[in-house]
Amino acid sequence: MCWYDPVSLSEVSPVSLGEPVSSDHQLARLLQIGVVLEEVVEARAARHAEELVGDGNTTVRQFLKEASAESAEHRRHLEGLIEDLDAETVPFEDIKILVEAKYEADADFDDVLYDQLCNEETAYKFYDDLIDAIKRSDTTYSIGRDRLLTVLGEIREAEAEGVEDVTRLMSETSETEEPS
Repeated sequence: MCWYDPVSLSEVSPVSLGEPVSSDHQLARLLQIGVVLEEVVEARAARHAEELVGDGNTTVRQFLKEASAESAEHRRHLEGLIEDLDAETVPFEDIKILVEAKYEADADFDDVLYDQLCNEETAYKFYDDLIDAIKRSDTTYSIGRDRLLTVLGEIREAEAEGVEDVTRLMSETSETEEPS
């Protein structure tokens, strides 16, 4: 499973990403889901990079290390948005359990690049849908809409670039593994 199910977000919040985000409280919950998704990507990429130590594939290992660092940066940006919202947050453990259950955060894939591709695609789709849900809302949030959309847009763009990078690496890796 690479794509998340936006309907499952209703278990955490009375909003799905198919509807406009209508309050700071709902926005905070959705941003918390983004934080946990980034933590999952960060941890899995770091784990895979460690697993590749000594196998000679330095390009993939370096990419995974960079992906892990990028996810940590995204998480910090999302946490900054959450701190500036005038809303109570959901306990971290509740969000973590939802993310692990719904996004198969603990699933193992045979190929580390396929795993990373699924993580990047899931994050991209989540941010794309979140941005769309915010744009469809006429709600005034306690943080600036322009700042919110700029931060989320930058993260979404980085995730799109990540999908492209993983796809390129997968292609390069398969070309080097094919017999001549």
